[in-house]
Amino acid sequence: MKQRSKEVTAQEIKDFCKEQGLTYKQLGELIGMTEPSIKTALSIDKISNQIEASINLLKKVKEQEQELKEFRALKEILINLTRQDK
Repeated sequence: MKQRSKEVTAQEIKDFCKEQGLTYKQLGELIGMTEPSIKTALSIDKISNQIEASINLLKKVKEQEQELKEFRALKEILINLTRQDK
């Protein structure tokens, strides 16, 4: 059986949780797992395909939320600039 190369490590998940201010319980709720299951997976560095895919999706969502926030700020700037021209 061919071993897959991990894209997400236990340390990256820990760092992600810290950056996002997420507890393992909150992470579990987001990805449909229990806190003990996540803690076990991280402690033995055995990241399942489900955890990996879920973390990658969460990262993408967070990136898109940030982009949306930036676009909304830009939109407000543009609206304000067009109002000043009148």
